[in-house]
Amino acid sequence: MSAEVVLGVGGGIAAYKACELLRLFTESGHRVRVVPTASALRFVGAPTWAALSGQPVADDVWADVHEVPHVRLGQQADLVVVAPATADLLARAAHGLADDLLTNTLLTARCPVLLAPAMHTEMWEHPATVDNVATLRRRGVVVIEPASGRLTGADTGKGRLPDPAEIFAVARRVLTRGGSALPDLAGRHVVVTAGGTREPLDPVRFLGNRSSGKQGYAFARTAAARGARVTLVSANVSLADPAGVDLRRVSTTEELRKATLEAAADADVVVMAAAPADFRPATYADNKIKKSDDGTAPTIELVTNPDIAAELGERRRPGQLLVAFAAETSNAEANARAKLTRKKADLIVVNEVGVDKVFGADSNTATVLGADGSVTSFPEQSKEDLADAVWDLVTTRLAGMS
Repeated sequence: MSAEVVLGVGGGIAAYKACELLRLFTESGHRVRVVPTASALRFVGAPTWAALSGQPVADDVWADVHEVPHVRLGQQADLVVVAPATADLLARAAHGLADDLLTNTLLTARCPVLLAPAMHTEMWEHPATVDNVATLRRRGVVVIEPASGRLTGADTGKGRLPDPAEIFAVARRVLTRGGSALPDLAGRHVVVTAGGTREPLDPVRFLGNRSSGKQGYAFARTAAARGARVTLVSANVSLADPAGVDLRRVSTTEELRKATLEAAADADVVVMAAAPADFRPATYADNKIKKSDDGTAPTIELVTNPDIAAELGERRRPGQLLVAFAAETSNAEANARAKLTRKKADLIVVNEVGVDKVFGADSNTATVLGADGSVTSFPEQSKEDLADAVWDLVTTRLAGMS
């Protein structure tokens, strides 16, 4: 569905990346008006924005005054996205200043607003910026976390603009939810685990599973679009980093356990979508295990890995909500109900899995069982749509806890 989008561009070196974001919007059928700041135009000129958008560039409150652009743009927009949002722009937005067309537009917008910050690490971590971001989020603005990586010059750290395709993915979810849908996870810390762990057997082999991480990443993306502060613990996943999340990479089940328990200490919700290996080799061979001369296969002794979900259930804080997962090949609902009780979770998402089911696919079907006895079934849909549907169940329960 086509939407009216305002793309604000702040005056940072990452302004050139907004060109790709603009193209993603226009090629998806959306009508985009670009509103760059004066500083942004020093990085990318107005002809570029006009050519890519097919629309005149709006950059001056005094241009086309008869159309009252400082009010009209915000009033007519279905979504306002600002990328990059500099430290200065965040400060002006938080304090309600309106000294250029973009900040006027932010004040008049009654649609969802998505800000993608980009700046040096020291600026992002400064108490003034931290307070400004908190203020904006409290008002219902979706401020996604910047990525970590190479910054201007030789600097490296947190503050890099996320990949435009990932910003677009968050924006698409915000549009999907509609203009009346407030970011209902704003102010919440959400921890999501994703992927499958690998237990090394020797330097070249491991014991693992088929999990692609796509469902967990869908939970992270949709949570970010709903305003949450998201920590994503990712195990052996070959997917693009979602925009707006704090990504922590792990490999083994023990690494997943440590990272998840640490992140969950102050989390409001923990979604355990990862597939930890239930077993690991009892011993690790320092050298590659060779075939014997007579062709006899070696015997591999396995030991049980810790149950991360059960440990989280034992450690959970008052008011913390836990979502477990059950990947079953038979008797799915009965097995999942037993897991729900054993792990002391609030909800459990049940999938029937197999070689050609769920793993690696872009769609999913699931049943969600609640500790209150509820049963909610979802037909096959995209993994992001399914994640949003589960978040609806979560936010309803969070509201009941408060």
